[in-house]
Amino acid sequence: MSERRVSLLGALFVAIGPISMALYTPAMTEIVNAFGTTESMVKLTLTLYFAGFAVSQLIAGPLSDALGRRPVTILFMAIYLVASLTALFAPSIGFLIAARFVQGIGASAGQAIARAVVRDLFTMDQSSRVMNLIGIILAVGPAVAPTVGGLMLEVTTWQALFVLMAVLGLTVIAGAVFGLRETVTPDRSRLNFRALGGSYLQLLGNRHFLTTSGVLGGTVGALYAQSTFLPFILMNDVGLSASQFGASMLMQSGSFFAGSLVTRALMKRFSAYRLVPGGMVFIAIGALGISLLLFRAPSFLNVMGPVAFYAFGIALIMPAMLTASLAPFPHIAGAASSMNGFIQMGAGLTVGTIGALIGDPTFAMGLLIPLMGLSAIVSYAIYRHNPHLAEPEPVRNVTIGPQSTGRALRIETNRND
Repeated sequence: MSERRVSLLGALFVAIGPISMALYTPAMTEIVNAFGTTESMVKLTLTLYFAGFAVSQLIAGPLSDALGRRPVTILFMAIYLVASLTALFAPSIGFLIAARFVQGIGASAGQAIARAVVRDLFTMDQSSRVMNLIGIILAVGPAVAPTVGGLMLEVTTWQALFVLMAVLGLTVIAGAVFGLRETVTPDRSRLNFRALGGSYLQLLGNRHFLTTSGVLGGTVGALYAQSTFLPFILMNDVGLSASQFGASMLMQSGSFFAGSLVTRALMKRFSAYRLVPGGMVFIAIGALGISLLLFRAPSFLNVMGPVAFYAFGIALIMPAMLTASLAPFPHIAGAASSMNGFIQMGAGLTVGTIGALIGDPTFAMGLLIPLMGLSAIVSYAIYRHNPHLAEPEPVRNVTIGPQSTGRALRIETNRND
């Protein structure tokens, strides 16, 4: 498959998870009233969606290694479709919580398998270009989703949001059936819990994987954590309506989109890896701005301004760090992609849960999101302090000839050994 086709399909597969989260957030306060329940119970619909999404990636990726990328994508999207229809007719908050959990399970395959497909087909800067293009397309869905959700709530009920999610599920299934070609040779012998456990132990014992994934956990994971704080901060404390909240989220996703375009332009002159330090500067500025919520009352600009800086930094960081985290593991690409996604979602879930226990979403965001930014910066510092961890990074602006090609190959071989 071409870079363009992989980018389009990858964005479609990856986007369904964040869209299902972003589309739903404007309805959270309305669902409190619809079921006569509490904010804490409604937050569980988001928290357990995260849980299903995060944990199931650990299954979806290795399953795709064993059974093939295409059939596993179709299976998990069918689960997502059934869960969306169940949520549509949920008679109680308990049913809705359960449906959202299963929905997260179904959506999890999109992220794990899309990145594994990229690793199957591309490496180095070619992989970074595809990851960047996926990011550009991906930014559009979550950018528009809260606005669409908010506007839909002005003219219809929250149930209509799940009708739209069901349509998205059917679209992904159609994309997998008609557009996705198999990129891995299925090997049922990989359906072995001992081998799977060994793969995950190999990843968790590899400092290169942990540092690169730690960067992504502290940056992308922060976006997931923020989604549990921002609806209540902006609607309850700042006083925005559901449609205004949906429009306000364009500041986050629009900034990520702009950052992705800047990254793509700069990658024509520089390696993706050289853009990461600049991204870290934006992360630091955003984290510092968010920390000021500890000392002043929230307003639209002092909440969303720093969030926009943070999102712009993520766009500069993501292509290189995703490529770097998966590069040494072509033989277990599905498992590596799954663990990478689990770390991102797990970080968001953990911080979101801690924030729910704190109770005050403004205080929780001002305290916890900067700590995530700090963890990303520390992870990157460790990655850079150990040059031998930086494969496949040794980016030098030199002409590649037979000797240097051979050397690069020997380095990669030693790395994998």
